[in-house]
Amino acid sequence: MTPNTVVHAATLELDHEPVPAEQSVRGEPTTGATAVDEFGGLEVGVWEMTPGVMNDVETDEVFVVLSGAATVEFATGTETMHLGPGDVVRFAAGAETVWTVTETLRKVYLAAG
Repeated sequence: MTPNTVVHAATLELDHEPVPAEQSVRGEPTTGATAVDEFGGLEVGVWEMTPGVMNDVETDEVFVVLSGAATVEFATGTETMHLGPGDVVRFAAGAETVWTVTETLRKVYLAAG
């Protein structure tokens, strides 16, 4: 992305793929993502997941939920997060999570490489 340009993250077309079998817990969720730029050594991108449940191991990231609804549970027993539009979230690298998406969730993220 060149300086002084815009990406419409809410409507950006993403190519979705099924969640790998070893991560899929329930339903048939798909995910799509694309990196749009780098900023201060961080990757900036858009990620989306359709309804369903999946396990994940997080990267060091901050993200803003644009649309959708989900809960995120942590293997460590950290309090469950209830996510919706406008939420700003911080994950630590290595956090083991279970995502339960009830309405297709789209986020803009900044992640450490």
